[in-house]
Amino acid sequence: MPIAQLKNVALNYETFGDPAKPALIFSNSLGTNYRMWQSQYDVLQQDYFIICYDTRGHGASSTPNPPYTLADLGQDVIDLLDHLKIEKAFFCGISMGGLTGQWLAIQHPERFYRVMVCNTAAKIGQQQAWQDRAALVREQGLHPIASTAALRWFTESFIQSNAGVVQRLANDLEAGSAAGYANCCEALAKADLRAQLKDIGIPVMIVVGTQDPVTTVLDGEYMQQQIADATLLEIAASHISNIEQPEQFNRFVQNLFQL
Repeated sequence: MPIAQLKNVALNYETFGDPAKPALIFSNSLGTNYRMWQSQYDVLQQDYFIICYDTRGHGASSTPNPPYTLADLGQDVIDLLDHLKIEKAFFCGISMGGLTGQWLAIQHPERFYRVMVCNTAAKIGQQQAWQDRAALVREQGLHPIASTAALRWFTESFIQSNAGVVQRLANDLEAGSAAGYANCCEALAKADLRAQLKDIGIPVMIVVGTQDPVTTVLDGEYMQQQIADATLLEIAASHISNIEQPEQFNRFVQNLFQL
């Protein structure tokens, strides 16, 4: 797997498909890695040149010293596109990756045709809760988070019928960098784009999980109201909708061309 040596981080990434096709970059959620997108890149590489990467502090990417900010997470995407000599791309991010996508649409609209932000919000959760989670992980590691992650990520019916998938994701989370996870929690604690959504001038597709307890339908509706050119789509899933409902999710991505 290639490693991009960027300004202050080494990003692990992988590409799929024909470089002559439109570029589409995927950004993972907190505590996962780029393989969370397998159901997407296996199918969608027919239509796109797909770039997947591990967010800093995740997977096989490096864990620079803190503090991290949302701007750091977004700039990593720009630097990776520069590294790959890609001037303009589509973007799809989920949860933390969706917040990154909003920052990119605000700060670097010229680099993206359209962005798709999924199971996310302009401000995810509360600052103190993120700081408390970061402190817990720094003290106890990732086991306490990994042991309860499935209940935040998926519906009960999906957990019962897809035990292997759920366990693999939990194992990936527990095997990750506790420091990287905590650093990203602290970035999320401070990230708040609510006042800047009105500045987004490129088309945005917002995907909300109808059973998502983390980033709710109301969060998605708020983003749609604030962004001039936004489409809101619902998916019958919890927080990691691309894994719970891959076929419908992939249809949404394919619709990025038509926005």
